[in-house]
Amino acid sequence: MSGNTNSDILLAGAVAAFTVDLLVYPLDTLKTRLQSPNYAKLYTNAATQKPNAAMFRGLYQGVGSVIIATLPSCEKPYFYVVKSIENAGAFFTTYERTKAFFNHINPPTSSHPNGLIPTPIVHAGASSIAELVSCAILTPAEVIKQNAQMVSAGSKTNATVQTLAKFKSSPLALWRGYTALAGRNLPFTAMQFPMFEKMKETIKDYRERKDERTGTIIESAWITAVSAGTAGSVAAVITTPIDVVKTRIMLSAVNDAAHEVSSQQKNAKASSAGLVDALGKTVQSPKATAKSAVKTLNPLISPEQKGKKSAWKIGQEIVHDKGLTGLWRGGALRGVWTFIGSGLYLGVYESGRVYLARRRGEEVDEADLT
Repeated sequence: MSGNTNSDILLAGAVAAFTVDLLVYPLDTLKTRLQSPNYAKLYTNAATQKPNAAMFRGLYQGVGSVIIATLPSCEKPYFYVVKSIENAGAFFTTYERTKAFFNHINPPTSSHPNGLIPTPIVHAGASSIAELVSCAILTPAEVIKQNAQMVSAGSKTNATVQTLAKFKSSPLALWRGYTALAGRNLPFTAMQFPMFEKMKETIKDYRERKDERTGTIIESAWITAVSAGTAGSVAAVITTPIDVVKTRIMLSAVNDAAHEVSSQQKNAKASSAGLVDALGKTVQSPKATAKSAVKTLNPLISPEQKGKKSAWKIGQEIVHDKGLTGLWRGGALRGVWTFIGSGLYLGVYESGRVYLARRRGEEVDEADLT
C-alpha cells in the first residue's frame, strides 16, 4: 500500500522536473541552436565551419521564466512550475478521467473480463488524449524558451523579457507549433513506454536468474532510471526529424507575430486613409484592387503573403537545403539529453516519494513505484 498522498506525488514531480531541467538545460539550448536555420550564420566560423564561441554562450537563457501566461489576466509563472503542473496535473488528470470514461463505456462481460476493447488500447487512447491537452499548455512555454535560447548572449536585457516583448501584440502566436509538438510527443510516448516496460522487466528477470535481486527501493529506482533513460534516448533519436521541424516552426513564431502586427498596422493605416462608401465601409482604390487581384491570381506569391508554412513544407525546405541529414541535426544531443533527463527524472521522482512518505513514518512498496 502506498504511503504517498496526492501532494507527495505533485511535490516529488515538481522537484524532479526542476532538478532534471536545470541539469540538462544547456544541452537543450545547444540542440535548439544546432537545429536553427541560422546555425551556420550565427554559430559557426565562416572559414572553418566549426562552432564558434557564441554557440556556447548564454546556455541558460530562457531558464528563468518560460511564460504561458502572456494572457492579460495572468501573472508570469516560472518555467519549472509550468512544466511540473503540465506533467503532474494536466496530463495525469486528463489521463485518469479519460481512462475512467473509456472503462465506463467498455464494461466487462462474461466472455471479455476486461471489456471488448483491449486494456492496452484503452490506456493508449487515454494517454494520447492527455498528451494533446498537456501539449496545449506546454506549447507557449516551449515557444518562449526556444526563442529566448536564440537571443544574443551579449544583450543587456534579459533574453526572456526580450522574447516576451515580441509577443505582446500577438499573444496567440505563442501557440504556433502546437501541432508539431503534439506530432512529436505522441509517437515519442508511444515508443518510449513499451520499450521502457519491456527493458525494466528484462533487467529484473536477468537479476533474478543471477540471484542478485534485492527487492529494495534503491534497486527499483536504478533499474527504472536505466530503463527509462535508454528507452527515452532511442525514442528521441527516432523522432528527431519531427523535433527539427517543430524547432523551426517555434523559432518562426516571433516573425509570424511581427508580420501579423505589421499587417494590422498597414490595414489600419489604409482604412484611415481610404475611401468610404455610402454605408460607411472602406473601399479600395482601383489601383489597390488591381494589386489585390494580381496577388490572388499569381501562384508565385511569397510564403509570408500566402500565410504560415506548413510542417510538411518546412521539412521539404530542410531536405532541399541540407539534405536528409538536416532532418537529423541535433539527434545525438537530444538522445544524450533524453537519456540523462528521463533517467534522472524518474530516479529523483521515486526518491522524493520515498523521502516524503518516510517523513511521516510510512513506507512506499516497490510495487507502488512507477
